[in-house]
Order: sequence, then C-alpha cells, then structure tokens
Amino acid sequence: MATLYTQQSKNVSKTWLLMSLFFVIVIVIGFFFAQYYNNSNILYFFVIFAIVMNFVSYWYSDKIALSVSKARQIQKVENPDLWNIVENLSITAGLPMPKLYIIVDPAPNAFATGRNKEHAVVAVTTGLMQILNKTELEGVIAHELSHIGNRDILLSTVVVVLAGFISLIANMFLRSMFWGGGRRDNDREGGGIMMLVGIVLSILAPIVATLIQLAISRKREFLADASGALLTRYPEGLASALEKISKYSQPMATANNATAHLFIANPFGSGKKISNLFSTHPPVEERIKALLGK
Repeated sequence: MATLYTQQSKNVSKTWLLMSLFFVIVIVIGFFFAQYYNNSNILYFFVIFAIVMNFVSYWYSDKIALSVSKARQIQKVENPDLWNIVENLSITAGLPMPKLYIIVDPAPNAFATGRNKEHAVVAVTTGLMQILNKTELEGVIAHELSHIGNRDILLSTVVVVLAGFISLIANMFLRSMFWGGGRRDNDREGGGIMMLVGIVLSILAPIVATLIQLAISRKREFLADASGALLTRYPEGLASALEKISKYSQPMATANNATAHLFIANPFGSGKKISNLFSTHPPVEERIKALLGK
C-alpha cells in the first residue's frame, strides 16, 4: 500500500529523471550551435556563462525573491506565536532556525528560499496567518521547512537558471539568423537542413525547458507535502490549510512569474485557470488526496 514514504521516493526519482533530461537538452543545444557556426568556442562560452549565472543565482536568489515579494524580516517580539511554531518545527526537523519574514498581503501564501539550510528564509503573508488555525499553520510551516531540508530551494533555482539560459541562447540564434549571421556555406549539401533544424530547435527548446521547469516544481511540491506531513505527524492539518488557501481567488499584489514556483500555492490565485501542464503547482485536490491517502 502506498504511503507518504513511497510518495517521497517516487517524487525524488521522477525529479532526477527530469533534471537529467534538462541537462541533455542543454548539451544538445550547445553542441548544435557550435557545429552550426563551425566554432567549438561557442560551446565553451555557453558552459562558462551557465556557471556564472548559477553562481550569481546561488548567492543572491533569496535576496531577489524577498525583494520582489516585498517581504520584511521580523523578530520574535513582533509575532511570538509564529516564531515559536517555526522554531519548534525546526528543532523537530533538525534544521537551524531560518530567518522569518512577513509579507503584508491578504492573499494566504508562504514560501522558503535560501542557498542552504544555514542561510534559509521562510516568508508568510499576513493573510495566511489570519485564515489558518495553529494546526493548519504548522502544516504550512512544516511544508516550507521540508523544502529547506530536501534542498528544494537550490534545485529550483538551478532549474530556473537553466530554463532562462536555454531561452536566451535560442533567442540569440534566431536573431543572428534574422540579421544574416551564422554560416555562409548554407548552399553546401546539408546546409539548408542544418538551418531548418536550428530554427525548429530554437523555437521548441525554450518551450520544452519551461515545461520541464514547471514539472520539476510540481514534483517538489508533492515531496514537500509528504515530508511536511511526516514532520508534524498530522497530514490533516496541511490538507485543511491547502483547502482554505485554494478558496482564495484573488492574486497576491506582488505575484510574479519568476518567483511563482517558490510559493506553497499559485500566487496568481485560484481565479487564474490554466492547464495543469503549464502550472507551477499540482492541483490542490491531488495534493490533498496524496496527504490523506485517498
């Protein structure tokens, strides 16, 4: 019989499978561009650029996310009840106490960020604290702490950077062809085919990269739900919280596509109906069923 433990194992396996596919796409694109322009240095440039982008995102992604969300750091004296919940669950999870931030927004939501457990942040909205009881709030905090413990935050940052990198190089390739750049020997046998493949690859690659990014985000949400429920030993609390959060239809004032995947629920609100394929979060109904073992 499926349990929360098997749910964790399945999601970890699927996530690594998607990550492997992501890296294959990057290698294929880099190799093709190097071949098309008859310059192996292009592939080296892409690798170096990706490393630099990863370095920047590793050190500053948390600050960017907090700034975009207009989050403000608080101390224990400002909200002792919330502070105690985070502190007690951190001890239970064997994690250092993360920095605690508040977002003044009526939309109920929360997210975790940071490059590692020693430099982690948990941010919650004022709306979340208003509509949830203590048990439900513990479920949400446990979910966010699970993201930290599972190293989801660093993983999601790397995936975002890779998706952006793929889109950038595809756009560069299309622009160079539009302005007459690239190889001048397209009249040779196979030249036209290479150009056609390049155009198709440049159009499809960003779409595929984005779909993989969103799929990984959804898998990590299932895993954090399962881990959070194990942490509190009361999956009903998180399930009830998700149900309440899903009933709020208005978007957050600071909703942003770049950070949407970080939140426990879609920051654009339940009123934005989009295909599950293009959603950063799995359907709430599926998450609740997984938590309750239905």
